[in-house]
Amino acid sequence: MEYARTDWLKTALLLVAGTGLLAGLAFYVAGRADLAGIAWFAGVVPVLAALLVEILRSLWRGEVGLDIVAALSMSAALTFGETLAAAVVAVMYSGGTFLESFAEGRARREMHDLLSRVPRTATRHKNGGLDEVSLEDIAPGDLLLIRQGDVVPVDGTVASDAAFVDTSALTGESLPVRLPRGDDAMSGSTNAGEPFDLTATHLAKESTYAGIVRLVEEAQRSKAPMARLADRWSLGFLAVTVVIAFAAWWFTGDPIRAVAVLVVATPCPLILAVPVALVAGLSRAAHFGVLIKGAGPLETMARIRVLILDKTGTLTDGRPQIVLINSAGSMAEDDILRFAAALDQASKHPVAQAIVAAAKARSLVLPVPSEVAEIPGEGVLGSVEGHKVLVGGDDFVAGRVGAASGNFPALAAGSVVVAVAVDGQMAGHLVMADPLREGMGAMLAGLRREGIERILLATGDRVDVAERVTEGLGLDDIRAGLTPDQKVELVLAERKNGPVMMVGDGVNDAPALAAADVGVAMGARGAAASAEAADVVLLVDRIDRLGPGIEIARASRRIAVQSVVAGIGLSVAGMIAAAFGYLTPVQGALLQEVIDIAVILNALRALRIAPREPAAPKPVSVRPGGAESLNGTIQ
Repeated sequence: MEYARTDWLKTALLLVAGTGLLAGLAFYVAGRADLAGIAWFAGVVPVLAALLVEILRSLWRGEVGLDIVAALSMSAALTFGETLAAAVVAVMYSGGTFLESFAEGRARREMHDLLSRVPRTATRHKNGGLDEVSLEDIAPGDLLLIRQGDVVPVDGTVASDAAFVDTSALTGESLPVRLPRGDDAMSGSTNAGEPFDLTATHLAKESTYAGIVRLVEEAQRSKAPMARLADRWSLGFLAVTVVIAFAAWWFTGDPIRAVAVLVVATPCPLILAVPVALVAGLSRAAHFGVLIKGAGPLETMARIRVLILDKTGTLTDGRPQIVLINSAGSMAEDDILRFAAALDQASKHPVAQAIVAAAKARSLVLPVPSEVAEIPGEGVLGSVEGHKVLVGGDDFVAGRVGAASGNFPALAAGSVVVAVAVDGQMAGHLVMADPLREGMGAMLAGLRREGIERILLATGDRVDVAERVTEGLGLDDIRAGLTPDQKVELVLAERKNGPVMMVGDGVNDAPALAAADVGVAMGARGAAASAEAADVVLLVDRIDRLGPGIEIARASRRIAVQSVVAGIGLSVAGMIAAAFGYLTPVQGALLQEVIDIAVILNALRALRIAPREPAAPKPVSVRPGGAESLNGTIQ
């Protein structure tokens, strides 16, 4: 709400200043100079008052910025009767602050719909019935029903025979896990199987998900402030302006010369050129599917030196895919896949859905199964075109048909083997894995060319999985088995090597995203908590958009600096001319307008930034006799 009030105030101040300037000009043209002066004065006073309040707040925080120059020029112009010059300065200043507010507000509005994952209610067993209750009403010992697709609202233990949950958002484990009766289930995980009962062991505010949310808040509070480009130039420019203005007054005794210097010096190249270039950069980045939440993150993104990547859903696709089909007899690979996919149409298990998607990708026609029965966490059995089909874990299927389990000694770590039996005979095996995203090696090499000096992996997954997945990528370090707070510690430790960018998609990544100098979330399929905590959101499910995003950020900042240097150079020349009496305050204001137009036109070049467009990723497909794998092929 505070942000909304600030946004409304900046809009109102621009309207007041603009209305005052235009009304005054209309009165002046009509020959009513007295009313023109009143209109200009009325347009300036609200802007000046708001500016003085902001200056006092900045000084209280120990910050000295460009607002002081604008306040001095408006105050001096009003004091010595140069109301038109003051009105022009007021419009320029309020227009610059409005541009920044508009850019940040647009990014925030686009992010509003992403915060949807946090559970707010739960279904509780009570007196033989079910009640929908708020999380605050859940107490330890309550028995909750977790329906398929529900997010587990509080930490608890499984009270049913088994539960099948997706913990990828919390732990980075890409494939769902089976929890037997009595096992702990973490809040924030998702029920990927049949409905199950959960006995609550903690209050909602004491559960895993709530703890991660608190970590996000703490990380945001401890986050290093983003140094703004305009602020870094402001102190020196302020000193030069004050020296020239007072020197002109001191040596000539004419205060109007000081007013003219201050009006020319009103730092509009900084107030206008920087936000225009950066807003243009934000718009250009959004065109490539990169949503950057404001000018500050864009500036910092241009200076990144360290990149930390999550694994599941970031470095990898995050969804299990078939990487190998192995026939146990004479049945063709397409037939094995068709029987398995046809039966799995009746299951909502993530692995089953991946098998169906693989069959459809090969244009296989899938008949409707019948007599389907699913054993949660084990497998599915039923009838397909008159054949008895069984699909499930290798040991489960092998035990049902009296066959030996398959032997896959060289499978990539983290792979899952799905067995398929038809009419009581083992037909073959489907090997599922979470593959590395297409072109990751080329993408990382491109990021190094853009100035990234260190690239690390930070994952909650097992170390053997992490090492196998990243083989050949040339990462500088691999940190596996990390908890959310350990990821935050890694981000803070890496700051000694330069500004840090963290990329992730899960709930467990949110604290690290908040702590990083720039946090990047995979918004297309990632958790809303990570998208909310991040400074940048990739709106398409392609991590290779990082390259164009960084390239646009650096080009936008470079254009902003060029505009500032040229604008300040021209402003200093104008200040010297005003000091020697060659410019009146109104002429100085008009000159400054010409300078503004020049630097704004230059800043708008950011709309034409053309980053190197990454090639579209190729779909992962099954190859006879081999497989697309985490790092090429499974031998």
